[in-house]
Amino acid sequence: MNWTVYLSGEIHTDWREQIIAGCAEYKLPVTFTSAVTNHAASDAAGDMLGPDHPAEGFWRDHKSAKVNAIRTQNLVQKCDIAVIRFGDQYKQWNAAFDAGMCAALGKPYITLHDENIIHPLKEVDGASMAWATTPEQVVDVLRYVISA
Repeated sequence: MNWTVYLSGEIHTDWREQIIAGCAEYKLPVTFTSAVTNHAASDAAGDMLGPDHPAEGFWRDHKSAKVNAIRTQNLVQKCDIAVIRFGDQYKQWNAAFDAGMCAALGKPYITLHDENIIHPLKEVDGASMAWATTPEQVVDVLRYVISA
């Protein structure tokens, strides 16, 4: 079986590349998917829909969020497992939303974050199947689940 792993969350570090490389090292049968990770492109996803309302910030974000959700909802629904990364520097509300979608759909997910944000993520972690602090731990969980 080829597994589809959806990678959600923080876009400012190379955690995705580390997980992809680790799974490739073990030759795991995995296809990775993700939301758009180019911040500017994601923010501009709705720009093709025409000029914004006078309250530009809200309407631009609103349109772009909906266009991005076309991709996100489809990829979450099609994944076998998700990895949801929360970084320390920014609040990843989109990642929390993805975790909620996974929980609602019965999709297993692994959270990936440092110990210093355990408390604010207690509900997100409570619904996850595993909590990891490093990409290597995520690779180890995937290796076990896929190869066992």
